[in-house]
Amino acid sequence: MNETLARLMRAMIKYDRGDVPRIQHFVKVHNFAATIGVTEGLDEETLFILEAAAILHDIGIHPAESKYGNCNGKAQEELGPGEARKVLAEVGGFTVEQTERICWLIAHHHTYHDVMDADHRILLEADFLVNSFEDKISKDGIIAFRNNVFRSASAIEMLNNMWNCNNEMDDTHRARKENC
Repeated sequence: MNETLARLMRAMIKYDRGDVPRIQHFVKVHNFAATIGVTEGLDEETLFILEAAAILHDIGIHPAESKYGNCNGKAQEELGPGEARKVLAEVGGFTVEQTERICWLIAHHHTYHDVMDADHRILLEADFLVNSFEDKISKDGIIAFRNNVFRSASAIEMLNNMWNCNNEMDDTHRARKENC
């Protein structure tokens, strides 16, 4: 992790101070995203943006709870980018283009259709790797999500190994994996 991302991690821990489960969540999502990004061969710039977005991806939770009384995914996507811009500006070291892409990823980190870019897909995969455990998702739910959303070979391997579901692929997923 470079110095700018380390400062961002510290700033986000301060932002979520006292909320240990949320801090633990984004630290784990960041680690999975970085691991998948490196393994999948992302270029340095895309990996930097992905890691920053992974650290900040749930920054809309507190504002959503304050404004709406809940923290559903759409509320997080709506309110997260504004909060992220504040933290990114405070930390410094991010270009306008990087900030905009990070905020776009935050605004789409619960959007599972029309996923075209590797950084978006990897953020979804990393978040699910953590959520599958934290939210106690059923094995059938895990397999369905993997079959419908996951595309990165390393993320699929990690999910399969975490949940011991290597042989439980449907024909659609098997064909998609063979065509990648």
